[in-house]
Amino acid sequence: MSRVIVWVLVTLDGYFEGEKKWDLDHHGEAWGEELHALSMSFGQSAAALVFGRVTYEGMKAHWTSADTTDEPEVTAFMNALPKLVASRTLTNSDWNNTTVTANIADAIRELKANAEPGKNIYIFGSADLSASLLKEGLIDELMLGVVPVQLEKGTPFFKPGNGRRKFTLIESRPLSNGTLILRYAPDQNLADTPEQINAHS
Repeated sequence: MSRVIVWVLVTLDGYFEGEKKWDLDHHGEAWGEELHALSMSFGQSAAALVFGRVTYEGMKAHWTSADTTDEPEVTAFMNALPKLVASRTLTNSDWNNTTVTANIADAIRELKANAEPGKNIYIFGSADLSASLLKEGLIDELMLGVVPVQLEKGTPFFKPGNGRRKFTLIESRPLSNGTLILRYAPDQNLADTPEQINAHS
């Protein structure tokens, strides 16, 4: 069965974007040959990419524009791979290989069951979607790139009110630019009972 992996770059103080939507300047501090190689490994091992609506709109605008010619290999897999968008307001997409669904949990369960062995399902960013899928018990791994930058203000990746949760460390790997790659497996939400978790299914 395929694994569902969340990948996101966050600052030291926990923000995945600045005060304005799509303020991702901290990504430039993390980018380099090592992160490029990691991005390429995502493309090679991905069965599908999953986005929340807001992240989808930004990703589509970026990766279908002419401004991505400096990263042709990443651009190629971002446009070619199957993509799944969680939205109750969109009904379709003109981005290549994209499916829109209002029932993202069931769609991911189906993807997990039918994906090619060894292929993973990646969720890029999408903080709200990631939080809801953690509650559903559908996230197998949380992969953080912790960038050595402090923003003070912005959008936190972990939202308040989602309960206390414990994570088990799988791997920690520093990059030469100071960014730290942390891979965690989520444990049961310590604030929820099994019945509460199942109620989201």
